[in-house]
Formats: sequence, C-alpha cells, structure tokens
Amino acid sequence: MALSVLLRNRRAQLLLLNSLTFGLEVCLAAGITYVPPLLLEVGVEEKFMTMVLGIGPVLGLVFVPLIGSASDHWHSSYGRRRPFIWVLCLGVLLSLFIIPHASSLASLFALNARPLEIAFLILGIGMLDFCGQVCFTPLEALLSDLFQEPDNCRQAFSMYAFMISLGGCIGYLLPAIDWGASFLAPYLGGQETCLFSLLAVIFLGCVLATLFVTEEAAAQVDALDGPVLKDALPNPSPSACCSCQLSRSLLQARHVMQALRNLCTLVPRLHSLYCRIPKVIRRLFVAELCSWMALMTFMLFYTDFVGEGLYLGVPRAKPGTDARRRYDEGVRMGSLGLFLQCVTSIFFSTIMDRMVKQFGTRAVYLASVVFFPAAAFVMCLSHSVIVVTISAALTGFTFSALQILPYTLASLYHHEKQVFLHKYKSKEEKDAARSDKKSAFPKGHLSNQKLPYQNGHAGGLYSSSSSSSSPPAASSALCGSSSCDVSLMMMVGESDSVPPGRGICLDLAILDSAFLLSQVVPSLFMGSIVQFTQSVTAYMVSAAGLGLVAIYFATKVVFDKSDMAKYSV
Repeated sequence: MALSVLLRNRRAQLLLLNSLTFGLEVCLAAGITYVPPLLLEVGVEEKFMTMVLGIGPVLGLVFVPLIGSASDHWHSSYGRRRPFIWVLCLGVLLSLFIIPHASSLASLFALNARPLEIAFLILGIGMLDFCGQVCFTPLEALLSDLFQEPDNCRQAFSMYAFMISLGGCIGYLLPAIDWGASFLAPYLGGQETCLFSLLAVIFLGCVLATLFVTEEAAAQVDALDGPVLKDALPNPSPSACCSCQLSRSLLQARHVMQALRNLCTLVPRLHSLYCRIPKVIRRLFVAELCSWMALMTFMLFYTDFVGEGLYLGVPRAKPGTDARRRYDEGVRMGSLGLFLQCVTSIFFSTIMDRMVKQFGTRAVYLASVVFFPAAAFVMCLSHSVIVVTISAALTGFTFSALQILPYTLASLYHHEKQVFLHKYKSKEEKDAARSDKKSAFPKGHLSNQKLPYQNGHAGGLYSSSSSSSSPPAASSALCGSSSCDVSLMMMVGESDSVPPGRGICLDLAILDSAFLLSQVVPSLFMGSIVQFTQSVTAYMVSAAGLGLVAIYFATKVVFDKSDMAKYSV
C-alpha cells in the first residue's frame, strides 16, 4: 500500500515517465553515434551513409502528425498515449537486436550474406532512428496531460530536458568504452554485441517503469460519465455488461477499420493536418524550425569542423599517417565539446524554471536564440581549440531552452484555448450546436458536457471534473441506460456528428516535425555548400546565419495574451 501511494506521488510519476526519456536518448545517442562505422565496415559509401541516416527523420515527418492525431482520439483502458509509446518502444528494442546481429541474421537466409547484411543493418538503423525519435511525441503529450497547469508543465518539461541531456551524456560515453576487453565480453560477445545488449537492458528497464505511470484513463471515465451520471444511473445488470462488452468489441473493430481507411487516405490526411494549423502554432513551428536547423547544422558537423578546420586533419588519409592522427584527435576533441554541451544543458535544465519565473518566458527564449549565433560566430573567427570548445559547450543553453519552452507554450495554448485558439474553438462550438439539434439527447447537462478528447486533454492525473447539476430532462432520458451504454452512445453515436477537437498531441507532433526536418535539410545541402566553398568553416557560418533568421521569427512567437492583438492572430 505504501509503495502504491509513493508511486502515485507527483514527483514519482514525473520521474517514472522521464526515465523513458532518458532511456530513449541513451539509445539514440549511443546507437546513432556507433552506426556510421558499422555502415562503412560493411562497404556502404559515405554519400549513401548520410542517406541511410536520413531514413528515420523522413519517415518521422510523414507519420508523426498521424500518430499524434490518432493518439488524441484513441480509446483504450491503458489511456491514449501509452499504447503508442509501447509499440514504438518495441520497435526500438527490435532495432537494438537487429543492428549487432545483422551478419548472423543474413547468414540464416542467404549464402551470399553481404547484401542481406547491409539490408538488415539499414532496417535496424531506420527502425532505431524512426521509432526512437517518434516515441518522444506521445511521451511529450502524456507529460502535458498529467501536468496541465503552466507552472507544473514547465517543471515537467525541465525534468524532461534534464533527462534528455543526461541520456545524451551517457549515450556519448558508452561507445567510447572498450567493451570487448570488459568482464561482460565473455558473456555478451564483442564490442558491438556487448554495447547494444547493454543498451537493450537499460532501455527495457526504462520501458517497464512506464507500467507504473497512472495515465489519464481513469480521468477519461470520470469526465465521460460525470458525478451526476454516477449517482443517477443504476448499476448495470450482468446481461447489460455482456452487451456492453460486445459493443466495446464492435467499437474496437470500428477503430481498426477506421485506421485502415486512414492508411488509404494518407496524403489527403497529411494535407488537412498541416493546412489546419492554428496561427499561434504556425508561428512557433517556424521559429522552432529555424532554431533547430541552426543548432543541428552545428551538432551534425561540429566534429568534422574541429578535425579538419582546427586540427588540419584529413579524414581520407591512410590510417597511421600524421594527417589521419590529427583528424582523429580533432574528432575526439569535437566529441568532448558535444559532451560538454550536454553537461551545460543539464545545468540550465535544472535552473530553467527559476529563470522563467525571474525574467519571463519571452526573455529567456529570445536570449537563448540570440546566444547561439553569437557562439557560432566566435567559433568561425577563433582558431583556439579551448575557445571553440567553450563556445560549443555554452550552446547547451540554447539546446535546453528548445527542449522546454516551446512545449510549455504549446501546453499554455491548449490550457487557455479560449484565448489562444479561440477561432478554432468557435468553429467547434458551431459544429457542436448543429449536432445538438440532431442529437437523441435533450439539451441539458450531457449535451453541454465536453467529451474527454474535445480539447486534447482528458483532465490529467491532477485535474478535477466539474460537478454541475443535471436538469430533470437529462436524468429522465438516461435513467434506463447503464453508464457503459451512455459512454458508448457518446463515443460512437455522437462521433459522426461532432468533429473531434484539436488535441495537444497533434500540435506537439507538428513541433517535433520541426526537429525532424532540421536534421534532413542540413544533410541534403551542407555537403554541397562545403564542396563549393572548399572550407569546413562553412558549417559554422551556415549555422550562425540560420541562427540570425531564427532570431527574427522568435520575435513573432505568441508568448501571452497581449501578443494576440499585437500580431493580429
């Protein structure tokens, strides 16, 4: 009993949920860092290697909005978010098995195993990158569901950013350890098998922690039935329960058929999701996209910049030559800079809440965006390894802010929909008013009560449902039905007449699309830019230039109610 009460504590729930954040980032940081050498070893050329690394982000751009929208309207005894989280985590676990065992799996199916080994390796890398990155979207939505108040939400996402930075630190360090010479090698195998087995054990433990997270499933039932309905409706008979179970089975079958229809209308569905973005989310998305493009241009190519630009190494030189040794030493120093960036991000994640309370969200967000191009310009102009490394470490401030503040702003928009999403809400109300005329229920408590998914929140773990009284007409109309029947009539009977509201997971998915897109664009164009300029300094110049563009769009973000009139949103 004491353990159960402890696990339901607010801080315990936050820690349990963010343990999965930690596990995901450890796997992504360690796995993706270790993947390029594996691809080169099996004979994949460098130009194709970058394409392989882009498979996950490209797939994420397509499926993240669909998964976010589906999660907002999902009905399950495990809630809306965890089923999607668990399925994506299963994909991560499968990828952690496939990558180190690609050669063994290929030998089972073909005599000439090399082409099939490459195929298995690409499959594992794509699954790891796609499932790992997409899993953050329902995870962020669950955080927002459980911590809806602005202050609680900011603290939750501060812990979220802290765990991402901590996971990055551990993930970058694990591949640097010689696991082949460790005590685990006799039991788990060589370097690759030992490393990925350890990642699988860490990640599985983090996934199991989510079993103890109390999602919004109970709150959904409370919001759906309401306190008045609980008192007014009689207990269902056994025959009614059997009918209820049959109806729920039919409802699940209906969901499966709807999912198949959605797959057939993938492109129109994506078009409608992206075209109906509220202006406040659109402004935040553009600012996020520019900021992440600047930061990812720096992070993706920083080690190469240090190895070639500062240490004057040559990556294509023969192993053992001075040019190759200088490059390898520069890459290690670049990795140290990225590690220090994660350490700095951890520090700012712990004080972000206090900074926002002291200076405000607008000041902290704009300061973080302005700070990055300044640091990038220092890296462009300086030839000192120490100065460049310190500048790289300080970009952790921007990294931390981008992991916290945009998501708290999106949660604020949904928490105060009548202010920030009023145009969308007024359309909802008009549609609901039309459906009321067609509804079998008389106007009253039930017809005016929000559905649990109508605003994207089901009333999270710490929210409370209203207890307004029900008019006699509504009570008499429902007195012959069980609570399960009423729930089914509301979920099925009304779903065709009342369009579902805009859920927060969809908008968080749009923000995550900015992060995914920021990885694709630099990979496509930066190689050509560096080849044209004949200098790796172009990496940092491009990052600084994108940072300046991000400053402009960051000033257009809606931070509070006064901005709505200022920007005519």
